Amino acid sequence: MTPEITICLLICLFTFALYLWNPYKSLGTTAVISILALYATKCVDKGIITSCFGSTTALLTCGMFVIAAGFSHTQFVKNIAKLVKHISHGSLTKVIIGYIALAILLCNVVPSNLVPFSILYPLLDATVREMDISPSKVMFPLGITCIVCCGALPIGSGAMTYETLNAIIASNGGIASVNPLDPALGRLPLLILMFVYCSFVAPKLAPSKPAVEISGMKNAAASAAVNQAQLPKFQEISGIIIFFAATILLVLSSKIGIENWQIALGGAVLMVITNVLTPAEASKAIPIRAYLLLVGGLVMANGLNKTGAGALVGELVANLAGAGRSNIVFYLIFFCGPFILTQFILNQTAMNIFYPIAAQTCIALGVNPAGALICVMAGGFSAFFTPMATGTVPYMMAAGGYDIRQLMKQSVLPFLLCIVVTVLWMSLVFPVF
Repeated sequence: MTPEITICLLICLFTFALYLWNPYKSLGTTAVISILALYATKCVDKGIITSCFGSTTALLTCGMFVIAAGFSHTQFVKNIAKLVKHISHGSLTKVIIGYIALAILLCNVVPSNLVPFSILYPLLDATVREMDISPSKVMFPLGITCIVCCGALPIGSGAMTYETLNAIIASNGGIASVNPLDPALGRLPLLILMFVYCSFVAPKLAPSKPAVEISGMKNAAASAAVNQAQLPKFQEISGIIIFFAATILLVLSSKIGIENWQIALGGAVLMVITNVLTPAEASKAIPIRAYLLLVGGLVMANGLNKTGAGALVGELVANLAGAGRSNIVFYLIFFCGPFILTQFILNQTAMNIFYPIAAQTCIALGVNPAGALICVMAGGFSAFFTPMATGTVPYMMAAGGYDIRQLMKQSVLPFLLCIVVTVLWMSLVFPVF
């Protein structure tokens, strides 16, 4: 092991420790510290850093955040929620089906699982209380739908997923090989299963009474969306058209000859030009933490590739994962790794840690990294056992009045379904051996 590899691995371990500890209460700060440490030790050069900060993937991400914010300013979701309430005619099953479908739509439109939950849970709470049903029967299914199904469809934030995964592969020295519909293909069976489970099974297994007092939790982004005044008719229609048009163009980008980042930035600009968003609102819609985490992950991947540390780690994991030449064992490793880690840190951070490992392992094996990266994503988005797993879990616990025992009791079955469906499906559609 060369000194360069040793230094790079030590910086990576130090970064992971800071992500776990989070002493600055800012994951973006940790990402910048990692970037500076890699540069100071010559694991990366300034060209790599500047290219990562100005990468087309970063531009695509920022543009989609703005487009999602513009769509969230419309009354589209609220109007559908009113329609669900109107056609349910007092049927809890119909109410749940409608809200689970809404949750799937919204958590694919907005690049978050917390904001969609925070928007929907007050509406669902009011609806079930009118039916004389405790919110404890419905908040867990709503919450895990937002978590597991986040970004699973090629719309809104999900439409840029493949580009992000390709950037990770390229940063690790591989050849971009994730197609636009691959992430949706890999996660579609789990999305369908969660829709069925959360609509028909989870409410029956949920407690009829809360274990602790039900309370609301304020989220600034969600509160702004919930309390957003209705836009004038032109802006309302423009926001909806721009969002769906951008989504369709992103899916068709390779066929129409327009790059994804151009579509995303064009849609973002149109949101401002049509006055769906003010310039200040558009700027505020870009979360600097998410941007820095993305850039930090790309820089670290380049450092691992440049020093050879990534290849070393990849070969070690490849020997472990490929020992039995089993697709099931291979995908089990890359599902359980991020799943376990993300019970203690935020899911996006856990995924950023495992992405380079998955990419380098596949490169060492000489196979397409697409399946492994999608499996890491599925594992990271299947975390709902502990309040630390993702910001949505404590909100869900407060809204449903759940204690830890109730949370874990409800989590066992959906977790088993997540792991079995994901591992078996990935073994079939993205075989490695």
